[in-house]
Amino acid sequence: MKVAYWPGCVSRGFTPELHGSMAKVAPLLDLELIELDRAACCGAGVIAEHNQELADTLNARTFALAQQTDGALMMNICSTCQGAQSECQQRLDANTEYRRQINENLADESLTYEKGLTNLNLLWLLVEEIGLDTLRSKVTRPLTDLKVGPFYGCYIVRPASRLGVDEEHPRDRYMHMVIEALGGTVIDYAGVYKCCGFPIITMNMDASLKMAGRHVGDAIDADADCLVVPCPLCHLNLDLQQPLAAKQVGRELGLPILHLPQLLGLALGLEPKELGMSKHVVKPTSVIDWSASVVAGATA
Repeated sequence: MKVAYWPGCVSRGFTPELHGSMAKVAPLLDLELIELDRAACCGAGVIAEHNQELADTLNARTFALAQQTDGALMMNICSTCQGAQSECQQRLDANTEYRRQINENLADESLTYEKGLTNLNLLWLLVEEIGLDTLRSKVTRPLTDLKVGPFYGCYIVRPASRLGVDEEHPRDRYMHMVIEALGGTVIDYAGVYKCCGFPIITMNMDASLKMAGRHVGDAIDADADCLVVPCPLCHLNLDLQQPLAAKQVGRELGLPILHLPQLLGLALGLEPKELGMSKHVVKPTSVIDWSASVVAGATA
């Protein structure tokens, strides 16, 4: 399956191990990534708050670049991008005049966004396009004894109507389904659907870190081995800031945070080093014995 691939700016900058993991996982899922290397930031938060038209122009430009490829759909690995782009696409598709106005901003590059592009986060693509049965069939190293806490964050589950969460598409349960398909055990805890705190970190760092610390602490108390996130920004606040978050909540933490392609990679037979886990602040390899204790068949 060919997909026009938008990794997002964070996974190519702050967390290149996440982008790199997707590149290694893709062929194991029979995905051919057509990378949109000329695409820009989705504008979530900072740009959109100051100039919505500029943010919409940036996203329309990305959509137009995707429509120039021979990929059947567009895929991202950042749920913040998914949320911002879904909101933008809803505005563009609902208003012909506004879409024309935005396309005028793209005229110098001879780009035009045409209504109707399908844009899916990797999590959605796994369930809706690849399918859980196919995913199970590709698992070579089941995560049999790994207790995984799903962390959805903000942008991929709400507002539900915009993000297509309904009875036919229970996207607010897809992470649970994927963890189980990989052989892992789902750990439910209080923070599953809460904000990681990243959106307010520049305005109120203490509150942001307390949010992150509470979620990680709740997962530890629920006996999770790790958290898995569909968003590089969640990864930043829950992993990079975890030592500071521990101070804010007054307890030891030390819980590994994995991005979704990394969890997939483990189950599909890749090694932690190949997936960039040594670059994490809370290094999964120092907390969990991936060689034997939680990964079935790793020593075979």
